[in-house]
Amino acid sequence: MQTQDRHDALRRFAEREFTASGLAIQPASADASFRSYWRATDAAGTTRVIMDAPPAQEDVGPWLEIGTRLRAIGLHTPAVLAVDRAQGFILMEDLGARAYLPELNAHTVDALYADALDALLRMQTRADARGLPVFDDAFVRMELELMPQWFLQRHLGLDMGADVRAMLDTAFSTLTDVVRAQPQGFMHRDFHSRNLMLVEDGTFERGHSRAASASLRNPGIIDFQGAVVGPISYDIASLLRDCYVAWEAERVEGWLERYRLRAAGAHLIDVQTDAVQFRRWFDLTGLQRHLKVLGLFCRLWYRDGKAQYLADLPLVWQYVISVARSHRDLAPLADLLERTLGNRDITQPAGPRA
Repeated sequence: MQTQDRHDALRRFAEREFTASGLAIQPASADASFRSYWRATDAAGTTRVIMDAPPAQEDVGPWLEIGTRLRAIGLHTPAVLAVDRAQGFILMEDLGARAYLPELNAHTVDALYADALDALLRMQTRADARGLPVFDDAFVRMELELMPQWFLQRHLGLDMGADVRAMLDTAFSTLTDVVRAQPQGFMHRDFHSRNLMLVEDGTFERGHSRAASASLRNPGIIDFQGAVVGPISYDIASLLRDCYVAWEAERVEGWLERYRLRAAGAHLIDVQTDAVQFRRWFDLTGLQRHLKVLGLFCRLWYRDGKAQYLADLPLVWQYVISVARSHRDLAPLADLLERTLGNRDITQPAGPRA
């Protein structure tokens, strides 16, 4: 929660850089980190967004650098208008309040996902990935370990024995091998409906290419600071098996196959990578992500006091169980998870946070 001193400092920064006084400053959004976002509106109704990234917890450097890389290839990340690195404030273009999630329905999803896939393929074929962290075996395993620590032990109260540990190690090795086996490249790492924005008509703010043929207005892309070099199927799994919205299997399979064909045409994958192979990459890379998220959503409550993420556990659980059940080598993982959860309500905390 932002202190009064911090809020006063943010206001002084906004008024100085916005060259306006008496700004109306209201919360715009918050995310799973220590960052928060505020919308500043002047007397004429012009709006800007301010990122508050406390330097003790957050480094604005990766956000600035990755945003620059994506804007350079004509993707719509917020144009940066002013930066105070010492205080952790960024004044930026306001992409509006229309995240994909509430805009998605059976009638809009094809068009919105078409824009998202255009942006994803451009990111994967053109974005500069030099110097980014690598989503290597250690990184993958670090993320997977969130699940047993925060979901199995802290949330469900499982007493981790040697047999459970051995089974998890086997499953985690399978997932790590699949991640490593794929072509690697620029990976957003959170490419989903809460981080994609439907931007109103109008020109780009300064900092964007003015060539309409070179730039994509939609979707606006946010929360990209965690970008890494990683497997080709990760971001498409984040989008099509979104932790916050689900679609019928036939529809997902159609989107996935069209993406595979375009990825092959763009030389992101070998033309010999058939639908069966790519589907296994998609399934198991998505499973790695969703196992991480089971742990992450629990940690956000037990460590950080953000209870709202517990309500998102059922969909993630559904993805995990359905995918693990559909691959014979991961059936023991599904057995363990279902046995441990039993009949309890997955959304209910295991007692107080302390």
